Amino acid sequence: MLAYIVRRLANGVAVVIGVLALLYVLFFLYAQPEDVARRAVGDKAPPEVVQQWIENHGYDRAWYVQLGEHYRRMLTFDFGRSDADDEPISRRLRRGIGPSLSFTVPIFVLGLVFGIMLSLFVAYFRDTYIDRAGVVLAVFSMSVSVLLYIIGGQFLIGKVLHWFPISGFDPSVDVIGRFIALPILIGVVGGVGGDVRFYRTVFVEETSRDYVRTARAKGCGDGRIMARHVLRNAMIAILTRVVVAIPFLFTGSLLLESFFGIPGLGAVTVEAIQGNDFSTLRVMVYIGALLFIFGQILTDIAYTLVDPRVRLR
Repeated sequence: MLAYIVRRLANGVAVVIGVLALLYVLFFLYAQPEDVARRAVGDKAPPEVVQQWIENHGYDRAWYVQLGEHYRRMLTFDFGRSDADDEPISRRLRRGIGPSLSFTVPIFVLGLVFGIMLSLFVAYFRDTYIDRAGVVLAVFSMSVSVLLYIIGGQFLIGKVLHWFPISGFDPSVDVIGRFIALPILIGVVGGVGGDVRFYRTVFVEETSRDYVRTARAKGCGDGRIMARHVLRNAMIAILTRVVVAIPFLFTGSLLLESFFGIPGLGAVTVEAIQGNDFSTLRVMVYIGALLFIFGQILTDIAYTLVDPRVRLR
């Protein structure tokens, strides 16, 4: 197992190096320094101001120097300063990670619990009207755009019922009860359809296994079989979906943070795109790649914890 982990880490390092090379091509070779400087200081800035900005941010150096500095900064997590306002990017990340986790973690946990419970319920009544109705509702929920959930939730719950504020974020007050309850509700409702569709398929497939027929022959009821046998043996599929999603909790949600005014990492990414802040955008893409690679490795390791039959070689 140790040899497998070392090999996977080596592959992950190779992927990171390739990602950094691609980022260099996109943000240093493709984008001209004058264009980046003009977006940062304004189109009407005098040429000497533009040239000074290029020199201050190192865009005037030779390509191999920029490449080496690019790799050094990314691999040592010395992200430098923003192209837009010269604020340290690491400070933005520290400021945005809390608001992002404050609603992505509850969405993840509640969505997982409700998704599995509803899927078990629908799979328990497989090949019945309840099962068919559950599948239809799940597919319908998946087909609706998340923008409709956001706009509809803000109008109905925020504007008509006045249960929660439509947008805003203030960590000094009751955050859960006032500002992120509505984003959490919309996030759970918007994602539960896909979870039910996926988990229901996994559970129904498991009910046709030999161990289920053996358990029924021994007199086990369907409820006990679903809760103790089917759910346990479906953990590989569940874990694959869960562990891969965990790293992306740290990157926030672009749409939810934008519509609800949450100053998380998703909002940082949106502001970087709108403001042509290539330095911040490059860092966010790099962090997303690192988290995805970490999630893939963690998924493989977690397989051995939930299923003793899995061996990493």
